[in-house]
Amino acid sequence: MKLTIETSVAQSYLQVKEGFNESLFKKLSPPFPPVKLLRFDGSKKGDLVTLELNFIFFKQRWTSEIVEDQTDAGEFFFIDKGIELPFFLKDWRHKHRVINKGAQTIIRDEIAYEAPFALLTWLLYPALLLQFAYRKPIYKKIFS
Repeated sequence: MKLTIETSVAQSYLQVKEGFNESLFKKLSPPFPPVKLLRFDGSKKGDLVTLELNFIFFKQRWTSEIVEDQTDAGEFFFIDKGIELPFFLKDWRHKHRVINKGAQTIIRDEIAYEAPFALLTWLLYPALLLQFAYRKPIYKKIFS
């Protein structure tokens, strides 16, 4: 399943690129499930990010590896691929795009995911949509 969310912000794409750091990552975490950041190497190829999701009665670990990153005159992007996922995900690939639009920048989250069975893949869509829509006002506030 694929999910794409875009947010337009009022900074140059290189300024936004510099803001993609551990501090931003923590601010983007939604209220539920609470997320504890266990490791954050950055957003370059080979970097790892490990989270602990707290579902009150149990915790799940999520580790993603940055498998690709690139910066050119048109955009900055990096791709994280899930290598240790919570039980409800079988596959995760998230392309973070910071697209140059002159004085404006488009932040685009392009997510491809799959659950262990098709019905759960569909059921996760609204939850993931809400999780990523939660980021839009945060991006706008930080990159205004």
